[in-house]
Order: sequence, then C-alpha cells, then structure tokens
Amino acid sequence: MLWKLDEIVETSAGTVAAGRLGNGPALVLAHGWPWSSFSWHRIIPDLAKRYHVHWYDMPGYGRSDKDAEHRTSLDVQGQVFAEMLGYWDLKEPIVVAHDMGGATTLRAHLLHDCDFDKYVLMNVVAMRPWGSEFFAHVGRHVDAFLGIPQHIHQAIVRAYIQGAIVNSVDAGDFEKLVEPWLSEEGRGSFYRQFAQADEKYTADVEPMFRDIRCPVKIIWGEDDPWIPLERGKALHALIPQASFETLHGVGHLPQLEAPDLVLQQLNVFLSREREGR
Repeated sequence: MLWKLDEIVETSAGTVAAGRLGNGPALVLAHGWPWSSFSWHRIIPDLAKRYHVHWYDMPGYGRSDKDAEHRTSLDVQGQVFAEMLGYWDLKEPIVVAHDMGGATTLRAHLLHDCDFDKYVLMNVVAMRPWGSEFFAHVGRHVDAFLGIPQHIHQAIVRAYIQGAIVNSVDAGDFEKLVEPWLSEEGRGSFYRQFAQADEKYTADVEPMFRDIRCPVKIIWGEDDPWIPLERGKALHALIPQASFETLHGVGHLPQLEAPDLVLQQLNVFLSREREGR
C-alpha cells in the first residue's frame, strides 16, 4: 500500500499525521467525516504517477491528535488546512475535497486566502442545511453516548459508516474506516464531532461561492444516501462556473466505492485544464 502517514506536523489544533507521494504538480486530498486520509488510498497510486500528492488526517480524525482540549469544528479545520499548505510550502496546489473536506477547503480558499490551481468538490458538505436528525440528536446528547458500552459504540460506528455506502467496499477497507473510532480517544472524538458541527461555518462562505478563483469541477455519487444528488445540483447552481458530473450507481464514498470512475473524472478535468493553460 502506497498510502502512509510518515510525517507528524504541529498545528494550532495539535499534531497531524500526514504523507505525500509522487512527482509533478502539487495535489492535496482533503477527506471528510467520519473518514480519514485512508479513504483516498485506492486513487493515490494512480494520481502519484502524474502529481505530487499530499494528504493528512484532520485533527480529531484517523491518526491525528484527538485531544479533547482542541476544538475540531469546521472553522478550525479550515485554518489547519491553510497551515498544512504552509508546512508543505504549496502556493497554488490542485485540491480534491470530499464531504466536510469541502467546507474545510472552501473556508481555506475564501477566508484564509489560500489559492488553488484547480478544485474538485466531491459529495461535499458546503451549504446549509446539512446533518441528519440522528446527527443532531447525538450532538445534543454527547455525554449519554459517551457512556454506552463499547460493543454498542462499535455497532453504532459500523452502522453509521455503512449507511453512507451504496456499493460494497473491500472488507479490509471497511475495517480501516471503523478502526480509528474504536480506541478510547477515538470514541470521545467521534461523538465530539457531532457536538461541534455547526451550520454557521458553511453560512460564512455560502455568499462567496462566486468568488472562487480557479476552475472547479463538482462530482457527485448520484445515489448518495447522506447528501442527495439534489444538494449537489443546488451547489452547482451557486457555483455556475463549475462543471458538474454524476457517478451512476455510486453512494457517498466514491473514492472507495468506484475509484476507477473517480480517477476517470479527475484525469479528464485535470488534463483538460492543464492543456488549456
């Protein structure tokens, strides 16, 4: 497996685990909730043939710091993304974002003046409303969920993650998605993400979508059970300069459900834009 986390970076939200691979134009992968950079591992090898690919686990996720003293809400994540670009000395990378990686990178671009060369938004959290009734319920009752037995917590995590996926994914991949949330610190961080979620952090940038300063492509798994296709189309209406493509029969996690389709869409967009410059 070429995905690895062999860099430790100190950020304003604690230590972050990161990695990079390949040669060529810089490309940064931004994961979302409740995933980690592992979610990109099936597309990294192909991308690394043409790009210098960078990734990291957001604070509170994966192998990064899960200290309860550090906030990990979307405003913090946007700041940390900007810090990671600074650490890597990336002035204008290609950015590919998924789920809450969308809101994270939008904040970095529109509020923290991070310039991108090209920008891909895939099944992203970017505009209100977002979050299910269950999401809101957990956020209101975090202490109660922290007190449940471990086997019930594990069942919740597994069911929650499975609820995002339409196509079967490799059993080993599924276990890797679940694993970070099963330790004691992971358990606490899992429920804190619900509590810290707040639509005000997307409201901050919604009026600024037309100010995005680079070519944009929106990709959407058309059978996404978490963020329906209609939300993707609504986002496209707010970013009219973007191109828009759907992935037939794919759910919320295209990079693991249909990595070849994702690579096809990325390669077409990034190659076309490169040739046009």
